[in-house]
Amino acid sequence: MNRNTFHPSSRSARRHVLAAVAATVLGLGALHSTAALAQAPAYPTKTITFVVPFAAGSATDQLARAIGQSITNDTKQPVVIDNKAGASGMIAAAAVAKAPADGYTVLITTNTTHAANEHLYKKLSYDPVKDFAPLSGLGKGGQVLVVNAASPHKTVADLVAFAKKNPGKLSFGSGSSSSRVAGEMLKQLAGVDILHVPYKSNPLAITDLLGGQIDLMITDTSTGVPQVKAGKLRALGYSTQKRSTQLPDVPTIDEAGVKGYDMGYWFAAYAPADTPAPVVARLNELLGAATQSAGAKTFFDNAGSEAWRTSPDELAKFQAAETVKWGKVIKAAGIEPE
Repeated sequence: MNRNTFHPSSRSARRHVLAAVAATVLGLGALHSTAALAQAPAYPTKTITFVVPFAAGSATDQLARAIGQSITNDTKQPVVIDNKAGASGMIAAAAVAKAPADGYTVLITTNTTHAANEHLYKKLSYDPVKDFAPLSGLGKGGQVLVVNAASPHKTVADLVAFAKKNPGKLSFGSGSSSSRVAGEMLKQLAGVDILHVPYKSNPLAITDLLGGQIDLMITDTSTGVPQVKAGKLRALGYSTQKRSTQLPDVPTIDEAGVKGYDMGYWFAAYAPADTPAPVVARLNELLGAATQSAGAKTFFDNAGSEAWRTSPDELAKFQAAETVKWGKVIKAAGIEPE
């Protein structure tokens, strides 16, 4: 028989055989998938530890506790908070980087450990990219540019004009990396020379601002807004490109004339690198839902910040862009790594 001869009946038979084989393979695949799912452990099945790089009572700690409570409510598993304060967050970040990659140790942190530190220190005890699996953004907030209520400067334009005519005569205080870099960005974008005065914390700088020892500062809202509402400080501008819900009548610094100004802070969650993808996905789901919980909403309202949920990939890209931005400002300011 000629092998090239077309036989409809033969082709039809082969088609039926192939279909049967395909059905068998698909069936086996489905059985294998079902078995794999049945064998895969549920997550979570035990206590999750949230490691926080700052002290109990800090904004990051408060948010971690609110989110942890929401996850406990959803999963019926405990979430404990482990505050490992010190060394600008490096102690906590290094601890999580070395923890088992099983999803039961999560870093609840900020731009300090994952955008600023690599530009502020010559050597880190962790790699902010290679040592972590991004989980989700949690929240974003801004800072407020404040002066003493008795200051002659009523607007950002007033302040900038005076600084340009009197280089080095004004001073700004800062007690955190976010506050320091925000002040340096103002100097750079406005083209002014303002003396920096460092403090161990923003509340200490506020005390000197109230006492007239310094002229201005850009501080977190939880520190600055109560003084503004008490009439002791005057708010001139808000540091992000969206106005604060706590100070809706205060323009952004960008709106007030320093174009391109945008320097906020953010909270995010990370797991150790190599955490399994299904666990990362589940944590992303749990964390995202937790940012919408009643406890988180109370925190965001009180802190003047807002919920911010992302995919792991979106967080990774955002972190990369923020790292570049912080690096440029720090380098231009001439801040030498410690």
